[in-house]
Amino acid sequence: MAAHSRSIRYSLVIPVFNEEAVLPVLLRRLDQVMSRLDGPAEAIFVDDGSSDSSSIVLRALAVRDTRFRYIGLSRNFGHQIAITAGMDAAQGDAIIVMDADLQDPPEVIEQLIAKWKEGNDIVHARRLSREGESRFKRATAHLFYRLLGRMSSVGIPADVGDFRLIDRKVLDALRQMPEQDRFVRGMIAWLGFRQAEVAFHRLERAAGETKYPLFKMVRLAVNAALGFSDLPLRLAIWCGLTVSGLALLYGGWVVLLWLSKDSHLVTGWSSTIVVVSLLCGINMLMTGIVGLYVGRIHAEVKRRPLYVVQARIGFDRGEAATTPAIHAVNE
Repeated sequence: MAAHSRSIRYSLVIPVFNEEAVLPVLLRRLDQVMSRLDGPAEAIFVDDGSSDSSSIVLRALAVRDTRFRYIGLSRNFGHQIAITAGMDAAQGDAIIVMDADLQDPPEVIEQLIAKWKEGNDIVHARRLSREGESRFKRATAHLFYRLLGRMSSVGIPADVGDFRLIDRKVLDALRQMPEQDRFVRGMIAWLGFRQAEVAFHRLERAAGETKYPLFKMVRLAVNAALGFSDLPLRLAIWCGLTVSGLALLYGGWVVLLWLSKDSHLVTGWSSTIVVVSLLCGINMLMTGIVGLYVGRIHAEVKRRPLYVVQARIGFDRGEAATTPAIHAVNE
């Protein structure tokens, strides 16, 4: 680690994707929080392929203010990868991950740090409420966390997103996990260490629109299920055994009808089509589940880099400053 790296106590990792509408408020509140911290801090913004003016604002800020760094990825790699890129570049003793949309209030950072100072290595920010979200999203999120908790062999905290603080030694351990399909909150939970939590009320998005529509939520849920549980494979086995058993019983029943010369035994296509369709459907479902696991193996063996960095600004300076203003951004 470089000499100036050891002087940084806190690293804030903030993935950004088309957040130009919320950046002025975010930067103002971050400035206030960072000025109150008891040690030098850096804020690392990871631009995950933004197509609006977010990159322009953050590049200028990283040039002007020694506390801020900018990482520009070559394209949109996804939220979990952007978090990983920011943590890989973090230099602090404590690393705080938060979203840029202000649903994760920057002021909660101080509560996370207080818990860290008590000796906890991981401090989760647990959501007490989810303002501004539809009843459907709240219900599906509740169901997701409960099902994942039952499926996974790892204790993944419920109602906790990626807003958390981790100690440097936790980050060092996390960086030894090079999974391609990442579910960062599950990976951190898998590591163990001493953990605590801080409860907060998740606010409505300050501006802009959500970057996690339904299909991305489903994809994250699938990654979580496949990455931290073999339950889908075990379900496939039991489902296959069940269908096979029912097919044997049905076959035995048909043989008995044939032997008894039962008049109800009518040769026709209906029953055949129903049974064949059912078995084909079950077979395709089971093959699909196995295929998901095989696809993950394929992604791992290719050993492609998790992300490609197009630009890095603010990482080649000396010691991080603690109080420079960012008024030019807020004008």
